[in-house]
Amino acid sequence: MPQHDHDHDHAGHSHDDHDHAGHSHAPKVTSSNARRIRLVFIITAAYALVQAVGGWMAGSLALIADSGHMISDSAALFLALIAYRIAAREPDARRTYGFERVRVLAALANGSVLLLLTAWIVWEAIARFRQPVEVMAGPMLVVAVIGLLVNIVGALVLNAGNKGDSNLRGALLHVIGDLLGSVGAIAAAIGIMFTGWTILDPILSVIVALLVVRSAWRLVSDSIQVLLQATPTGIDARRAEEELQTLPGVAEAGHLHAWTLTDDASVATVHVTPEAGVDPLTLPEQVGEHLRQRYGLTHVTVQVDPPGSLQQH
Repeated sequence: MPQHDHDHDHAGHSHDDHDHAGHSHAPKVTSSNARRIRLVFIITAAYALVQAVGGWMAGSLALIADSGHMISDSAALFLALIAYRIAAREPDARRTYGFERVRVLAALANGSVLLLLTAWIVWEAIARFRQPVEVMAGPMLVVAVIGLLVNIVGALVLNAGNKGDSNLRGALLHVIGDLLGSVGAIAAAIGIMFTGWTILDPILSVIVALLVVRSAWRLVSDSIQVLLQATPTGIDARRAEEELQTLPGVAEAGHLHAWTLTDDASVATVHVTPEAGVDPLTLPEQVGEHLRQRYGLTHVTVQVDPPGSLQQH
């Protein structure tokens, strides 16, 4: 999109929103999501310690890897709870959009930690391929089964929440990663019990790690796009400008900027000029309604410029 100078008359500037009085850009934090994450944090942190001790005693990398996931999850969930508390703060004069993006930062941190953890698991597995370690399959199986039950409960609790929240989604991905880790540990334990092949432990650890990488990377990528204020998925800015120019009364449309504010809020600004004889005050509502209905934008700012002014930029 062409660059433009914002130093011009804002007499035609208008916000298009259903409720302008007392308007806040910051959606309210879902308290039920915070409660769900708090519950899962408690059970995850408690079991992570049990699994770490069990993995060390059994000599199982699969259990240790899963314990590492759960320990990181405990930290991630704690970070998520802090993010919810900060995000619930009201906007102030300096941060007019509020603190909702703290949740995006937490989601980015969660995904990044998970990627680092999977890299560590693969590294440890390679070492065990070179030098196998004795694994006690019985204790390993017991601890893994308990871990599976804990993770299933955690996943069900989080899955029932609002998954449009990237903070909760990040926590859910961590728990699902742990669940897969428990499944891998169970499979490894059973395999070792019947075959004696201790190499199954690091093999399944790597498989679980690779399963988690894709989801973790997507979470990191999505968070980075939000922080870079990239155009929301499904919006082609140039095409949207062309669509606006077909609306009755709109002569020109340009300088459309759209970005994701939070998980459930997208914002856009656009400049338009009126056709001859058209009341410019009618355009903000018409243009804003089109963008809301067409692209699901929650807040649109429309600036009406003098006829022909957009062609000069």
